[in-house]
Amino acid sequence: MAQLPPFDKEDMRRRMKGAVATVKHEFSGLRTGRANTTILDPVMVEAYGSTMPLSQVGTVNAPEPRLLTVQVWDKTLAKPADKAIRDAGLGLNPQLDGQLIRIPIPELNEERRRELAKLAHKYAEQARVAVRNVRRDGMDHLKRLEKDHAIGEDQHRKLAEELQKMTDDSVHEIDAALTAKEQEIMHV
Repeated sequence: MAQLPPFDKEDMRRRMKGAVATVKHEFSGLRTGRANTTILDPVMVEAYGSTMPLSQVGTVNAPEPRLLTVQVWDKTLAKPADKAIRDAGLGLNPQLDGQLIRIPIPELNEERRRELAKLAHKYAEQARVAVRNVRRDGMDHLKRLEKDHAIGEDQHRKLAEELQKMTDDSVHEIDAALTAKEQEIMHV
């Protein structure tokens, strides 16, 4: 029978931090009524026979608090970029002016704010589940190590407690990010 690898606490920490970083990145894409270039991150443009991120066909800027601009580098891609922004489901209405696309950021109404808050909760729950899955993998590994007599009961308990603390810290960080994003969405 093959020997199990030792328990890697740093790998568990790295995977949990990855879940936290992912949810924070997803939060940055939620529109709050202020111009933020990250809201255009999910926009994909049909260009040169393939699909590529908007940021690879032009420069995205936020020159004013309620305006985004995209300076498209290749004028043949201005219309496809405009269409991609319209079709992205972000509730934005771009205005094409040659190779420059102006995107006014509209005020959020109460209903849209609630939808965004709900979406933020969904992202947070997905991140919590990802963190708990890392904990489950770690706990399973610890049980197998103890069963194979690679670690003792005391060491198993100590590592399990450390893993639980990492989990609690990560979930707390996710909850704090969610609370901050909710405040931003509801009180802009």
